[in-house]
Amino acid sequence: VHIFKISIKHNIVSSISLSMCCRCQWYIKAKMTAEDKRRASYQNGLVPFPGIKTYVDPDTYEDPTQAVHEFTKEIDPCRIRIERVIGAGEFGEVCSGRLRTPGKKEIAVAIKTLKGGYVERQRRDFLREASIMGQFDHPNIIRLEGVVTKSRPVMIVVEYMENGSLDSFLRQHDGHFTVIQLVGMLRGIASGMKYLSDMGYVHRDLAARNILVNSNLVCKVSDFGLSRVLEDDPEAAYTTTGGKIPIRWTAPEAIAYRKFSSASDTWSYGIVMWEVMSYGERPYWEMSNQDVILSIEEGYRLPAPLGCPVALHQLMLHCWQKERSHRPKFVDIVTFLDKLIRNPSCLMPLVEDIQRYKRVALL
Repeated sequence: VHIFKISIKHNIVSSISLSMCCRCQWYIKAKMTAEDKRRASYQNGLVPFPGIKTYVDPDTYEDPTQAVHEFTKEIDPCRIRIERVIGAGEFGEVCSGRLRTPGKKEIAVAIKTLKGGYVERQRRDFLREASIMGQFDHPNIIRLEGVVTKSRPVMIVVEYMENGSLDSFLRQHDGHFTVIQLVGMLRGIASGMKYLSDMGYVHRDLAARNILVNSNLVCKVSDFGLSRVLEDDPEAAYTTTGGKIPIRWTAPEAIAYRKFSSASDTWSYGIVMWEVMSYGERPYWEMSNQDVILSIEEGYRLPAPLGCPVALHQLMLHCWQKERSHRPKFVDIVTFLDKLIRNPSCLMPLVEDIQRYKRVALL
């Protein structure tokens, strides 16, 4: 595969030669990826390549329950034991419990329940997430175990992730992990996003709050049930079935023109990188959403968190390219992070060390 170097043009890090990161230059493949070819095929009215599984939007079904039947597995409620409430969602409670499967070991699960008194539209919206999750099979995507639709309460049953959401987990363990461990988490998220991108699925709400972490620090992308419609409000926020989501994770073209793509997910991934390296700090701190939009338009990008390697901040900046076609694809992000993991010395130069050196050199 032919590759070529991409230069970074944002912030003070842009002046740093990529050679300072050993052999950790950023590469982008010149040839079309499988995703590009598949999408070009669709645009030309051609069928996908054999063996490539593609995402099917449940909303395209005339009867949404058909998608539920096609992509999920019905579970007998007597096999589920609810143990305790661990949270609340838009539709009802979220509980932890156990699932018994004949011939298999009992497993821990999380159970989302649909509260009573619902209307049919709420039931359909609730089960839509299961119809989406049921199409995915990847170690970095939350796994759907099945649904309960033939009795009440209606339930969605997924694998249990012991450490909860990534943002809360990082805040609770501030400074406890090595850089390599953090890069490993980021690599897992990128791998999950590559899988979704290859399937033609655009997440649109990638953020640390929507990444779950298990006891082995494996990160899995979750939260596929949102109705993602932009609303005209002063804060330029999404209105979703889960409440308003700030625009600070969202690519400029998605806010301005509703252009969602794997490239807009890449922008969001850059923000997730920043969240991970800052141990769950709020992106753009106390800036208002409107100030965030204006600042980004003027070229502002988040500075490197304290202790962030140069190579990682350069990748963040690359994800935040204004022109979406210039952003890396998830396959390239995974490849780059793999190189860093194999060559840990590439992570040694820190942004603050370089900045300190440059200040001293000017004296």
